[in-house]
Amino acid sequence: MSPSIVQSNGHSNGHTATNGHATNGSQSTPLPAKPTHANTSDGFSTRAIHIGSEHSSETGAVIPPISLSTTYAQSAVGVHKGFEYTRSLNPNRDSLERMLAGLETNGGKALAFASGSATTATILQALGTGAHVLSINDVYGGTFRYMSKVASQLQGLETTFVDFDSATDEEVLASIRPNTKLIWIETPTNPTLRLPPIAHITSLIHSLPAASRPLIAIDSTFLSPFYVSPLSAPISADLAVHSITKYINGHSDVLMGAVILPNASTAEANGNKDTIDALYARLQFLQNAHGAVPGAFDAWLALRGAKTLSLRMKEHGRSAIKLARFLLAHPLVKEVIYPGLAEHPGHNSAAKILAPHARKFVDEWVLADEAKEGNERKGKGDFPFGGMVSFRIGRAGELADEGAAERFLTRTRLFTLAESLGGVESLAELPEKMTHGSIPPAERLALGITPDLVRLSVGVEDIDDLIADVEQALSWAVEGWNSTSTSVASSDSE
Repeated sequence: MSPSIVQSNGHSNGHTATNGHATNGSQSTPLPAKPTHANTSDGFSTRAIHIGSEHSSETGAVIPPISLSTTYAQSAVGVHKGFEYTRSLNPNRDSLERMLAGLETNGGKALAFASGSATTATILQALGTGAHVLSINDVYGGTFRYMSKVASQLQGLETTFVDFDSATDEEVLASIRPNTKLIWIETPTNPTLRLPPIAHITSLIHSLPAASRPLIAIDSTFLSPFYVSPLSAPISADLAVHSITKYINGHSDVLMGAVILPNASTAEANGNKDTIDALYARLQFLQNAHGAVPGAFDAWLALRGAKTLSLRMKEHGRSAIKLARFLLAHPLVKEVIYPGLAEHPGHNSAAKILAPHARKFVDEWVLADEAKEGNERKGKGDFPFGGMVSFRIGRAGELADEGAAERFLTRTRLFTLAESLGGVESLAELPEKMTHGSIPPAERLALGITPDLVRLSVGVEDIDDLIADVEQALSWAVEGWNSTSTSVASSDSE
């Protein structure tokens, strides 16, 4: 566990703070102990705002200060206030990690890293040499690259990529070897937004003897801790993984990742507390040893960003479902992929894994949506489920126009053509040439990552403006482009 910060109750000049009044030697009656500032039984937004942001006992500062010092004074050799050197631990990173652990339902301990990729790498390094991993086949391109081109060479890691949607229980169990240490799942997947039956998979794995079963890691970056709680039922995974860069920070100005492990009682109930404790110790050692840690200012920014996570995720969801419905009815769109739409094959699974706080929001939204006059989707069962929407551009039944997606992406006014996601601003990209360019072409095609697939990260701008932007770009990309002399250059992003 990260050491707590021991703060002095006096000012640095040695004088006791008295609110400006002299004590005159009198003894005041001690006040009763004040309740804990925040705890894990509070609501989601309360935890996000208060855990890790306790008022300073030195100055009364409501917002934690940024501690830029790289080293910390010791009163004697090895005697300090929880901090020695900023690579090992920094007050701002400590605050952030405590907040992240408190934000995840059943979270106990969190470790932050310099990027999501550094988080993934450290988890895989912790498995040791000669390990085997079962990974979902529709995995993020950077994770695929590290597993297949880095960890395979440096630590002899073997990875079996599994289609958990179609694999039977027998096939999943048969894929597990004596050296299988980890099962890696993304939900939803990037960029095709598939929802593997993670609750069923974890239940299946938990049926194996606790001493020998592999750990289960869930990367739920696309949903954030607001929409899904991987460490609690019905999922009950062993690790929750996030790219903090995306929704948790939410402002496209921080590069960071994190892993959260379950609290002691949850790990005990899962039957692998000793394994979880040993894994945390190993991850913490590696975090310090290779030093891929976030700086103090980045940790401070991420802590600030997370305070509005609930507000932002609700607005992302409201706008995304409205845009998805618009695209679904558009004649220049072949397919819309959004788990909140009733037509999505994982729609029922999405409803089942909603975190309790997200369920409350969704239920209220559905009730209001059903009451709207002229709602053509009434009774369908649509609901907000994150801010990511993917679609295939073109007329249904016609051959794919491989240039239409790129033309669309160069025509949008508000959707910025850029990689990444989860910020307050809307982004759009071409996965086939950008985020998933490192995946071999044949495998991309098998996963449905085609030249006509566009991925949208729906921001929190006015949704009517976003819809108008998509409308004009669609019309130009499919119908109007060849009536102009505009030349469209292909992106060379990975």
